[in-house]
Amino acid sequence: MNTFSSTCFENCWHSAENPCPKFVTCIAQGQQCSEGNPDPKLLESLKRSLLLIEHDIPVILVGMGTCGLANGAQAVHDALKAECQVRGITVSIIPVGCMGFCAREVIVDVKLPGHPRISYCEVKKQDVPLIVETTLVHGEVLEDKLLGLYETDEQDVWTALPILDSLPFFAKQQKVNLENCGVIDPESIDQYLARGGYSALSYVVNGRTPQLTINDVLKAGLRGRGGGGFPTGKKWQFARDTQADKKYLICNADEGDPGAFMDRALLEGDPHRVVEGMIIAAYAIGASYGYIYCRAEYPLAIRRLEKTLQSAREYGLLGKNILGSGFDFDMRIKKGAGAFVCGEETALMQSIEGRRGMPRPRPPFPATAGLFGKPTVINNVETFANVTTIFKHGPDWYAGIGTETSKGTKIFALSGKVRNVGLVEVPMGVTLREIVFDIGGGVPDGGVFKAVQIGGPSGGALPESVIDTPIDYESLKQVGAMMGSGGLVVMDNSTCMVDLAKYFMTFIQSESCGKCIPCREGTKRLLEILERLTTSYRNEKTQEESLLRFQGMVYLERLASVIKDTSLCGLGQTAANPVLSTLQYFREEYEAHLYERRCPAGACRELLTYTIDTEKCTGCGVCARKCPENAIIGEKKRAHYILEDKCIRCDQCRVNCNFDAICVN
Repeated sequence: MNTFSSTCFENCWHSAENPCPKFVTCIAQGQQCSEGNPDPKLLESLKRSLLLIEHDIPVILVGMGTCGLANGAQAVHDALKAECQVRGITVSIIPVGCMGFCAREVIVDVKLPGHPRISYCEVKKQDVPLIVETTLVHGEVLEDKLLGLYETDEQDVWTALPILDSLPFFAKQQKVNLENCGVIDPESIDQYLARGGYSALSYVVNGRTPQLTINDVLKAGLRGRGGGGFPTGKKWQFARDTQADKKYLICNADEGDPGAFMDRALLEGDPHRVVEGMIIAAYAIGASYGYIYCRAEYPLAIRRLEKTLQSAREYGLLGKNILGSGFDFDMRIKKGAGAFVCGEETALMQSIEGRRGMPRPRPPFPATAGLFGKPTVINNVETFANVTTIFKHGPDWYAGIGTETSKGTKIFALSGKVRNVGLVEVPMGVTLREIVFDIGGGVPDGGVFKAVQIGGPSGGALPESVIDTPIDYESLKQVGAMMGSGGLVVMDNSTCMVDLAKYFMTFIQSESCGKCIPCREGTKRLLEILERLTTSYRNEKTQEESLLRFQGMVYLERLASVIKDTSLCGLGQTAANPVLSTLQYFREEYEAHLYERRCPAGACRELLTYTIDTEKCTGCGVCARKCPENAIIGEKKRAHYILEDKCIRCDQCRVNCNFDAICVN
């Protein structure tokens, strides 16, 4: 086993740009610091693999997170390897995680000796020969595929080309926890060490007592990034103060919110950062064993986590006597089966214990009586990444970022009707407008911004009137939303807010564990009310059904409030938030559905009316042939008509009409 002590960090480590060669040798050979000169060949090999010095061969880095792979990164990687072999080019090809700009995948970076690192975007398999010819053979930049250059102090070349950090997507970001994503090989512990990895752990276990460690987290002002925003240091203190023969630590990576992919990207791009934060937390509370509860739908993240834990054990960073401190800690991965409710911490513990994932009443809280009845601290992926950041830069540095009550940065998964879909890390306190329009680039194709859903099913839909709200825990609560885990979905005028609420209630109702009546039955009633609002009057067979629609609307807000106040767990208590927020800001859409039986956004299909413009119709008969219900009649070469009582609004007539004669209202 390769092991090294804290002196390797304290006495030998300087920076990623100017490391001590003996430190690298100590890692590779499992030796303590010595005065002997390292093996030059070994040192040269390690320096190259760690990306510590100027390379004498080109290096290609391919973004191979889930988003990259979905866009063909594996084919690009294989094509690069094959092309370089055919041309006889010696090159190092390294798979990396997502660097955040998901809208421009596949992203390929090229680092030539003596030149800045080039980032190419939207690379396809067929682009590989030209990239190799232009950049690797001739040393020039293929500007058609250029995203930007990494800022560097190296010799001035390509000075007229854009710098990556100056692009609108990156300019207002502050990459702290994402600093390694897309930059290093996530499966290489050596590359993580080269960027200062595990120096925070060494500082803590050999320089701080557990209580001082907790004090530093309190001083930094870190709040849980899982949604509730509870002060992390306080949770740790509760567990520390509880006497027990064994304590546990759990990383909640059961990311179930629609539109959220922050945790996945962190685990795929920089898993060592999360593991390092977990070891620090375990030391602070006195835990001896930990679990990473990761949903099985994240196979790539799980594979890279398994490699991370294996490497950490080989280097003596997990297991017995970590870094010579006398502290013992180990952990394993527990795969979740995809139940949304298992994101709730008590349900998650039930699942780890081998039981059905269902929440349980609190108190007692997990910090005092959690997994197997023992004190347990549960934080999410981003929280543990922040722990590493705090002890890498110091609590004062960390507390200098953000607002008075919300410190540090926050990672958001920006998606929906926005140009620059991707992963965004910003300081707390920036506004929603800055993220949506400055970083996200606004709504594409001339669309009009309508709302942004923040916090997933537990959050709320916020209109443009409150889009200048700063992103912090208190400000978002004041406008009827919550931070949540970090999903941020942008919507334009084609989105029906009643339909949006129905979508989230369908999701929540199907994912309810059913343990408590308010959530089990209340969400079902909410969904029924929303379904009646979006259903055509033709489906109402009796007057009673019509009256139920009006009665449901009368009780909608009251029912949502009861669910919020009486549900057992946090998921149930926030289940009605999408309904409450859309009612608050978009009540006129509900009224249009109720009184006018009309969907202003044109999204609720059953409320649409299809007619044919007789001035434009040529009687070609295409629409009649495509109609599955024979709801279109007319003579050949004469204007046709739609029988409204037979029309099922399948939209086939409009799609297939060559003369724009189909009108939809």
